[in-house]
Amino acid sequence: MTQRTRPGAVAVAALLLAAATGCAGADRTPETGAPQRQDTERPTAPSAASGGASAQRGFTLLASGDVLPHASIIRQASADAGGSGYDFRPMLAGVKPVVSRADLAICHMETVYGEKGGPYTGYPAFKSPPEVAAALKETGYDACSTASNHTLDDGAAGLARTLDALDAAGIKHAGSARTAGEAARPTLMRAGTATVVHLAYTYDTNGYPLPQGQPWAVNLLDEKRIVADARAARKAGADIVVVSPHWGTEWQTAPDERQLALGRALTASKTGGRPDIDLIIGTHAHIPQAYEKVNGTWIAYGMGDQIAGDMINYSGAHDPRGNQSTLARFTFVPPKAPGGRWEVGRAEFVPQWFDTAAGRVVNLNAAVEGGAPLGAVRDRIREVALSRGAAKDGLTMGK
Repeated sequence: MTQRTRPGAVAVAALLLAAATGCAGADRTPETGAPQRQDTERPTAPSAASGGASAQRGFTLLASGDVLPHASIIRQASADAGGSGYDFRPMLAGVKPVVSRADLAICHMETVYGEKGGPYTGYPAFKSPPEVAAALKETGYDACSTASNHTLDDGAAGLARTLDALDAAGIKHAGSARTAGEAARPTLMRAGTATVVHLAYTYDTNGYPLPQGQPWAVNLLDEKRIVADARAARKAGADIVVVSPHWGTEWQTAPDERQLALGRALTASKTGGRPDIDLIIGTHAHIPQAYEKVNGTWIAYGMGDQIAGDMINYSGAHDPRGNQSTLARFTFVPPKAPGGRWEVGRAEFVPQWFDTAAGRVVNLNAAVEGGAPLGAVRDRIREVALSRGAAKDGLTMGK
């Protein structure tokens, strides 16, 4: 995909400039998984152009991990809809108060959607009910990354259905595209007085080739490509560039060497002394991974699965970590001078757990405070999130 770097970057720059001027689950029997594949229109003038820092307003950005509807999850949504259709809203109700309070909330939609009415499938080739999109919107999500190793599970048709459903729900998306023009358009959002650009990429598509004649259908993870896209967005006036990489080694708590190396490279990339990328929010490993501030930029290496069935690890055993995750929440403050960097003034993680018996996402802090005996789960997630020394840079556990 590196051959697309320069044309894509030029297209992004042009469009931004125009804007600126104008994966396993079951009833109670875990599904197995092969080790190699476990698993809008708001552009405005850049804030710096409209006045000094005193006229600007900060915001909170929230991100969450993989939405991975296994067969058991689909059955739960059917039951929650009374057997007529699919309702995923009750699953997410437990974190709606946290998600909806954020000024900008980003999810990771790992799977693609099937046709209205089905059939729908779980692992290994997912086709999820499109009603997922409405539930994400109801929960408070504004956008989702859609580049994953499952993006081509149902080819170009599945990819298109997914983006159609997200559009219909009013959710923006980054990482996959139906047309070359869409692939070249940046995902622009407004938060506070900042213009935020969201970029998303995946390490692979499980061996499925890109659709014939559509090399732009899915963004593949490539350092040069990411930096070029980020620089084009920045040059054209984006205040904040957020990157969602689908990366890492499944079931490995520690970030792998590729995550560490790519994280260092991306956070070190600068233009005119200003970082090209302001935040990295990773997905894919199925379990919570550490947060770390690298070269002055926050990285959430892996947030875990927000929604998934009972997960089976490489040893063939049910692994409860596959239903643990974090919400990443970052409060951005305006630059001290026009043209400066928007800094993260507060970095937080909120521990989550998906209760597969009830089919519900649980805010662990709220549950523990309410008397639920889940303190050990919450504390384990906290230990992982802080395992690379993020506490010294100010990362705290939020509510």
